[in-house]
Amino acid sequence: MRGSEHDHQFEALLNFMKHDRGFDFTGYKRSSLMRRMNKRMVEIGLQDYTDYRDYLEVHPDEFVHLFNTILINVTSFFRDPEAWEYLRQEVIPKVVEAAVGYENIRVWSVGCSSGQEAYSLAIALAEYMGSEAYRRRVKIYATDVDEEALRQARQATYSLREMEGLPEDLRDKYFEQSGSTLTFRQDLRRAIIFGNNDVLQHAPISRLDLLVCRNTLMYFNAEAQSRILTRFHFALKDTGYLFLGRAEMLLTHANLFSPANLKHRIFSKVPHVDMRDRSLVLDRVASQNEGHGEGQYAILKNRFFDAAIDPAIAVDAQGHLALANEQARLKFKLEPRDLGRPFQDLELSYHPVELRSLLQRAYTERHTILVQEQAWVKPSGETRFLDIRVLPLLETSGSALGAVITLRDVTDCYHLQHDLNRERHERETVQEELQSAIEELETANEEMQSTVEELQTTNEELQATNEEMDTVNEELQSTNEAERIANDELRARTHELLALNNFLQSILDSVNVALVVVDKDLVILDWNVKAADLWGLRAEEAVGKSLLALDIGLPVDQLQEPVQKYFKGEDGNPDVTLDAVNRRGRSIRVAVTCTMRLGPEGERQGAVLMIEELGKSASN
Repeated sequence: MRGSEHDHQFEALLNFMKHDRGFDFTGYKRSSLMRRMNKRMVEIGLQDYTDYRDYLEVHPDEFVHLFNTILINVTSFFRDPEAWEYLRQEVIPKVVEAAVGYENIRVWSVGCSSGQEAYSLAIALAEYMGSEAYRRRVKIYATDVDEEALRQARQATYSLREMEGLPEDLRDKYFEQSGSTLTFRQDLRRAIIFGNNDVLQHAPISRLDLLVCRNTLMYFNAEAQSRILTRFHFALKDTGYLFLGRAEMLLTHANLFSPANLKHRIFSKVPHVDMRDRSLVLDRVASQNEGHGEGQYAILKNRFFDAAIDPAIAVDAQGHLALANEQARLKFKLEPRDLGRPFQDLELSYHPVELRSLLQRAYTERHTILVQEQAWVKPSGETRFLDIRVLPLLETSGSALGAVITLRDVTDCYHLQHDLNRERHERETVQEELQSAIEELETANEEMQSTVEELQTTNEELQATNEEMDTVNEELQSTNEAERIANDELRARTHELLALNNFLQSILDSVNVALVVVDKDLVILDWNVKAADLWGLRAEEAVGKSLLALDIGLPVDQLQEPVQKYFKGEDGNPDVTLDAVNRRGRSIRVAVTCTMRLGPEGERQGAVLMIEELGKSASN
């Protein structure tokens, strides 16, 4: 893909994110932004920015992963200890001293990430002021664009590993431990307000004593940095301080901030004094009996007006040219006869700029109107540049006396400023490249540090997993040994049970009467060889079936009532003599004796029916 088309697709993706999600990345440095976005696209298997935009439309949850990739949250408590020590020893005492009496101290932590920086500020202020004064006077505003990081910051809870940069005495003093985590003291936490703020789009927090923005500006391009620093300048009090990260400089913004300590990137605000250039106009002499003095003042006034370096004219309230100094007469070819003429009839009223509308605006708005670097092409073809100032002259009552128009030739300054801007642009370009290199190195170091930490964590988890596996193996070996012993015991018991069953079955089969074992529902549980020989039904055919359902020569329906009475204890052992037909079809007479089968607790579980053949049936 060609470079221009590639860049166009990338800008279209940024505009889509801005309008669809309300997040403006257009002020970020393109090289860093592209590198991190490409990293995320590789993770999901995409190469084209247009395809990634379609993916974002179909998978809105992807925005969360993209923002986590772009917004690298690398922070710790008192990061860069030497800079923080200077802040604690030199800056915080001046900030507290400048807040006279009981005036609140306002601090803003920009790009606070997961909160360590904000809590470091709270600790530093509480250490100097004391906890009671801190709770009463301090407000810390901590902002970021990453909602996930803000949620973690609001919890104020960190692991022991995340507390490594904090001295142990401060950790014990300002945090409460619960298991393996530590939580910032709740009474001091109330002074910290976390919120979402995009420094390029949202209004800045104002009246600040200290503004901390560490390693955040380096992600923005030069234009965005200039806009952000202008907002920071507005947000700080005249006595306020700006604390930046070690990868950031303010070499091109000396008109806004001056270094308090350049090594540690701490700057103080340069206050702006609102200065207005005011023209002095001699007032009229009102007394009639001071005619001689009036002439002297008139001459002095004209000489004063002519002595001005810049061309100047005065127009009265009726719109007539009242005065024109020597420089104005020479540069704009004004003649003495032009005095008193309507200003609108003069070429000067519309060339080099439309002055009549500026006059009307000055009268209406009651303040000076300034037009800068207005191009004026002279008849010779030479182009000059003018700063035009229109100053309304007002009576004490507020009515207009007229106006003074000053036209200052700033051509030399214009060209000098143009050359200065070109050099400044070249210097900013070099500085931006340097900052970009520093930022890339810083980012690489941070990513490397993050990778090392992840590897250490993975190694620890692997060691823990190995230990768990060793423990599980030992437990499995112990379990296997126990199961082997149990299997041996079960095998011995099974052999014993088989032997016992064979013994019992041999006894049952050796009895010379038919034995039928039933449960309480008269379902057959056992059926011996004699029963099979007598009735012609094998044991496997009889066991599991109801005795009453068997189709054999025994009239089993005549056994139901006496056996059930026996089960209920209403009768002793019933002995019944019945006529039956054996398996050979021969009529026989049998005696049926019922014996109760008891369980381990003595409960009645069924019966044993003994059927003995007595001989031929009487009917035969």
